[in-house]
Amino acid sequence: MKITSGLKNGLTAYGDSEFSLFLRKAFIKALGYSDDALDRPIIGITNTFSDYNPCHGNVPQLIDAVKRGVMFAGGLPMVFPTISIHESFAHPTSMYLRNLMSMDTEEMVRAQPMDALVVIGGCDKTLPAQMMAAASVDLPTIVIPTGPMSVGHHRGELLGACTDCRRVWSTYRAGLIDKEEVQIINDRLVASVGTCTVMGTASTMACVCEAMGFTLPFGATIPATHSERLRFAENSGRCACNLAVNGPRPSELLSLAAFKNAMVVLQALGGSTNAIIHLAAIAGRMGRRFDLEQLDEIGRKVPVLVDLKPTGSHYMPHFHDAGGMPGLLSRLAGHLSLDAKTVSGSTLGEIIDGASCDSKIIRPIDEPVSAEGSIAVLFGNLAPRGAIIKQSAATESLMNHTGRAVVFESVEHLTKMIDDPDLEVGPHDILVLRGAGPVGGPGMSEAGYLPIPKKLAHAGVKDMIRISDARMSGTAFGTIVLHVTPEAAAGGPLALVATGDHIKLDVCNRRIDLLVEDGELQKRKKAISLLPERPQRGYAKLFADSVLQADDGCDFDFLTGSRKTSSEQFPVVPLRQSSSS
Repeated sequence: MKITSGLKNGLTAYGDSEFSLFLRKAFIKALGYSDDALDRPIIGITNTFSDYNPCHGNVPQLIDAVKRGVMFAGGLPMVFPTISIHESFAHPTSMYLRNLMSMDTEEMVRAQPMDALVVIGGCDKTLPAQMMAAASVDLPTIVIPTGPMSVGHHRGELLGACTDCRRVWSTYRAGLIDKEEVQIINDRLVASVGTCTVMGTASTMACVCEAMGFTLPFGATIPATHSERLRFAENSGRCACNLAVNGPRPSELLSLAAFKNAMVVLQALGGSTNAIIHLAAIAGRMGRRFDLEQLDEIGRKVPVLVDLKPTGSHYMPHFHDAGGMPGLLSRLAGHLSLDAKTVSGSTLGEIIDGASCDSKIIRPIDEPVSAEGSIAVLFGNLAPRGAIIKQSAATESLMNHTGRAVVFESVEHLTKMIDDPDLEVGPHDILVLRGAGPVGGPGMSEAGYLPIPKKLAHAGVKDMIRISDARMSGTAFGTIVLHVTPEAAAGGPLALVATGDHIKLDVCNRRIDLLVEDGELQKRKKAISLLPERPQRGYAKLFADSVLQADDGCDFDFLTGSRKTSSEQFPVVPLRQSSSS
């Protein structure tokens, strides 16, 4: 194998480069490495294992398999730790820490010698953080998702985290099952290590990574517990050695065509709304804006084809057995840029040539799960820079609706008031949450899935329109408007909504409007203080001072940048300033 820079990469500054290399080799030999080993290309491997992260429970086995593949191909594997984030263990929200993980990954890759990078991630914010870092460093990178967990069972019914977590909890809140029953189900919902077994954010981002060429075929769908996942990891290690010599680099993969392919796949998957924020952040690292209008235009043409929860009926292992991403991409060939590059060395078109799929799970394009794509982009006086609705998981009768607003000032206020029997709320009202955006949250929590008030749930109400500047889990469902931008804490119109106001949702015409006269809104704007008190130290201060709005990916303003490749001149659009400026 051709020898690349290896240990000579990024020498520590002692004022004498030969001494720097001499010292580096002396210390690493303490681990028993020979000169032969140290003269090989170095493949860095991220270790995101954590006792707090069951979605990454198989990472040690994946690392062993990757190392095996690297050594078979003549490289030297070097494992290093980074931050690991799990959705349900991160306070106040995992999104708050995504940028920190991205910075950690980027700086550790820059600081340590390596010729190519293998990132291992799964739970919702880890793959996006790693993709953001890869875009910034531009070192040849291959992605290994940890894979979806196994399906659970209860009373003859299939269960999967986390759509069924929410469904079961709603059933419990409605009084239809008791504490003993919900505890039994709690023991069975998460049957193994791995990511959620529905088309939540983790699965969506793994599929997006595959569509954008960052994983080998089937990387998104192989179950976490299968031996096939380990063989995939070994092959990825081999591939990383080839990348170290021949590329392509992330800047070559993250083309305009790749982002279009990601949009097509996101719409056809019934994918997570969170993917929009993550794709916007990755695009921002390349000096571009993610085009919400293009996403919506694609959604009008590309239907939902994958019959998975929360949009459909099945689970990720079924998707894998039905043909996985190559099968889906073959269905979508007419909408994709098939000449896009991949880490395998083949184009996307070459990978899907001859792919087959099961029509029960991956529908033909003329027999879709939903006639339009999963996500619609809304604009209006309530969301001047846009809002998102997952229309494929919404109630059709609520898609064109005018209702009375019931406003909650914060997540804490929502928690305190939502089940108050004296709360004045009816089934046709619209629940509005503010103060939960990137700045106001902080971190834009997944609080957008507002619970149905208990007194309405007990009366049989299963869905209501809910609007917020928050996010929701990709595993959630309902008629829920999210990512209202600008957020209330940044002075957006959501800050001006009062209980009793009327709001009109018109998904067909992509509108979300507050039906209040402009003059009245101006009076309200003068009468209220819009900005929350800012933290004064540490990461909290950095976050509040630097975080961008949802349409810019909630990245930090100082991490965005421009990059041009030799093969394509990207149109670089100035990024919007931080909400604090």
